[in-house]
Amino acid sequence: MSNLAPIIDARDLSRVYPLGDSAVVGLNRVSLTIAPGEMVVLKGNSGSGKSTLLSLLAGLDDPTEGRLHVAGYDLRNLSETRKNTYRRTVVGMIFQSFNLLPTMSVMENVCLPALLAGKPYPETIERAGELLDWLDMGARRGHRPAQLSGGEMQRTAIARALINDPALILADEPTGNLDSRNGGLVIDLLRELNRRWQRTVVIATHSNLADPFATLQICLKDGAITDSTCDR
Repeated sequence: MSNLAPIIDARDLSRVYPLGDSAVVGLNRVSLTIAPGEMVVLKGNSGSGKSTLLSLLAGLDDPTEGRLHVAGYDLRNLSETRKNTYRRTVVGMIFQSFNLLPTMSVMENVCLPALLAGKPYPETIERAGELLDWLDMGARRGHRPAQLSGGEMQRTAIARALINDPALILADEPTGNLDSRNGGLVIDLLRELNRRWQRTVVIATHSNLADPFATLQICLKDGAITDSTCDR
């Protein structure tokens, strides 16, 4: 993996949030390089900068300073059109709160990103069905989120994140709302995405469930990378 061009290349990356006459530093001059195919675990206490870094990598927020290149995209110099393309095709996001649309079925939730990206309907339905079957959710495809368990909602969210075949999977506390059994199952799925399908996976988490499978662990404290042992 070390001989490949990096999928993520950040240099002196900062995000500062104005707050009246002062400012809150979300990320402070972070530099990192991540090769394709890594399984990265971001560790740190609340407020350490994990979610801020994921938001920047996802193209959901803009850096205040520094350089950020992901999968060949310069995220500091993208038009909104190109940024939408990036979010829809390069990145798959998995959230702690699942973020499923309550009025849509499992199948509709999974298909939505592909249809928004302009993919053909028959191809999208077929791909969504394959993903749901792989995730043991085929029998639930007509159900709405309120009819699902927490583990089933997260598996639906994983299928949705994969529908556009992204190179980069970003997971923000993906086990935070799950019990230990379902949390372990989600980490196993992310591990399989990384090992079997060679997807780059970045997990921001307080949990230790993914630690044994990480090829790279990054510790954040007060918005900066620290070389010390990650806080538990």
